[in-house]
Amino acid sequence: QVQLVESGGDFVQAGDSLRLSCAASGDIAQINVINWYRQTPGQQRELVAGISSGGTEYAAAVKGRFTISRDNAKNTFYLQMNSLKPDDTGVYFCNANIRSTYNNDGDYWGTGTLVTVSS
Repeated sequence: QVQLVESGGDFVQAGDSLRLSCAASGDIAQINVINWYRQTPGQQRELVAGISSGGTEYAAAVKGRFTISRDNAKNTFYLQMNSLKPDDTGVYFCNANIRSTYNNDGDYWGTGTLVTVSS
């Protein structure tokens, strides 16, 4: 089994920066795909940023302000968020496709971390 735990959410002012972290633990042989999603009340989760073997991708609304990265040695991945706007407010979830030591691939989610950006 694999667990993903996010941290770093906070209440900040517009223009501030935050770095979210997602620590993966458990039976991990390889992390294939890493994504950050966010969700606001009444809305579906939307993809904010992702890393795969094909490279990185970002939602248009965050391009140039957010950066996704990973530390393979720590099985941890990050979302650096700069120039935050009130529209960035939401619960941020990390999501990963992970291969176990038994060569099985699974899709996992964290429980979310709240980011609130005040104007």
